[in-house]
Amino acid sequence: MARVATDVVDGVRSSPASVRNLVDRDAVGACVLAAAVPFVFLHERYQPDLSIAAGSTTLDVRLSDLALLAVLVTTIGFAARLGLARLRAGRWLWITGLALLVWLAFQTLRPASRDDPLFDEHLVSFAKLVEYSVLAVAVPLLVRRTVDLVILLGALVLWGAVAVAVGLLQFFGVDIFGAWSAGWRQPSFLGHHDLAALSAVALALAAAGIVARRRELPAQSLFAVAAVTGIVGLIVAGSVAAVGGLAIGALVVWIASRRRFVPGARRTLALAGVVAIVAGGVVAVRGDTLADFVRFLGIRGHQQPVGVESYSQRTVLAYIGLRIFEDHPVAGVGWLRSSRPDVFEPYLEDAHRRFPDVVDLAFPAAGREWGIQNLYIQMAADAGIVGLVLLLLVGAVGLTLAWRAAIRAPTPWAAGAGLLVLCALLTVAGEWSSQGIVPGIPLQAASCLLLGLAAAGAASTETAR
Repeated sequence: MARVATDVVDGVRSSPASVRNLVDRDAVGACVLAAAVPFVFLHERYQPDLSIAAGSTTLDVRLSDLALLAVLVTTIGFAARLGLARLRAGRWLWITGLALLVWLAFQTLRPASRDDPLFDEHLVSFAKLVEYSVLAVAVPLLVRRTVDLVILLGALVLWGAVAVAVGLLQFFGVDIFGAWSAGWRQPSFLGHHDLAALSAVALALAAAGIVARRRELPAQSLFAVAAVTGIVGLIVAGSVAAVGGLAIGALVVWIASRRRFVPGARRTLALAGVVAIVAGGVVAVRGDTLADFVRFLGIRGHQQPVGVESYSQRTVLAYIGLRIFEDHPVAGVGWLRSSRPDVFEPYLEDAHRRFPDVVDLAFPAAGREWGIQNLYIQMAADAGIVGLVLLLLVGAVGLTLAWRAAIRAPTPWAAGAGLLVLCALLTVAGEWSSQGIVPGIPLQAASCLLLGLAAAGAASTETAR
């Protein structure tokens, strides 16, 4: 006799018939969230915008903003109808997240920031950060049942497949969406870091299917698509930082699944093989860049550089960021001010002495404000140790919620909001080590969606118990 599937909605165990009756009405929230995915995971240059004057700067309203507005309105409607009880399980995520936003608001409005000529632009950037943060709160309120989880994951994986297909065309020489040279890493219609983040979500679903068995996934039919999309996407994006995060994420997923899903040798080897394939592919795509960095470190040979080398430049920028943090350890220099010439110029002479073999163009200067290009170091420089600790606490709470979902939630949630988030969030955390603070980009959207999924998994765990 076939086993009858059931679902849990706000503590009520429903039969398949009652679930079908709920789909039209109660799946609206997940559908709106899924419909927003193509817009928030699309580079702003490919979106039409409406410019509105605001002081000395302008507000650009894009399709992604309208999509997020629709998500916000839908979330408010669901909260009014069904209440906020599902937020209770993730309360420490909301507390630390709110504390971080309050601290960054202070950094945006402190006197040094208000006196900055770019204050209006920095204020708009902070507003964009808050806007995208709404996604984290929306997910647990809109994604309540397994069917909702399937809808959201399906949108992320399928849109990721479209992005990877475009990236492959670019890789083989089709000049679309600002393609780089054939055979190099490609941005698709997102950007390298953003493509890596979207692909990480897909690969995390496949990783969950490997260790927990494919049939335990909330979206079983997407397993093959997710695996191909994730592997190829991360290779095409060519992010070494994402590979490091993926390796850690895969290890954590394996540990989290040991007691509940008991992955054997074959599944363990399969998971390790996926990581090895991605690592090998990224090394092949980024071979020249990595070879340049090895020479920069003095490990193999020495050749005077003739242009900007990616990792040597990142090392220089990170050094400058750490020097800024050293002189402003508690409160930092203010929101996004570490890239301002009056802030970084006092450290340039010392940086030139420290890295004499790096070309001048790799160093920041007036007119080429490269930024720090590392979220964690820039947060320390801009917002001090308080901002950095709050940021790390948000990530740690999200991982804790995902871990609890992986070991306690109903099985589809354990795989879809537990194991998936553990793997994807750690991969994305690695990606942020090569990306500075840029609010309102797909990388932030991925981070907030994953944190929201962790909270949704925790809420489903609490409901089931």
